[in-house]
Order: sequence, then structure tokens, then C-alpha cells
Amino acid sequence: MNFNKDTKIGELLEAAPEKAEILIEAGMHCLGCPASQMETLEEACEVHCIDVEQLVEKLNS
Repeated sequence: MNFNKDTKIGELLEAAPEKAEILIEAGMHCLGCPASQMETLEEACEVHCIDVEQLVEKLNS
């Protein structure tokens, strides 16, 4: 699966649960929160002051 800024966190974790480590390292420690499952990567990055383009690049590498 190729991830982008519109990918929902829940979809990402379902498709590639091993990517959770990248999200946690980036500062997203609330992956178990039900609300976070429906957030896009872009929305979550805004809340956590993370560069979405850099995160997407890391997730796709």
C-alpha cells in the first residue's frame, strides 16, 4: 500500500501494523485512541506539529 497525507491512521495500521513504530517515533502516542483511527495523516500531523511530507516519505520507504 502506498501512503499519502489523506490516508487514515486506522487504514494505515490495518494495512501495515509494523508502521506504528514510525508514527510513535514521530510523536504520535495516541494510536489506540478511537478518534485517531478516523484522522488522516495530515490531520494528525497538524495536531502534533509534524511535517506530513517527511512522515509520508518515511512511511513509504
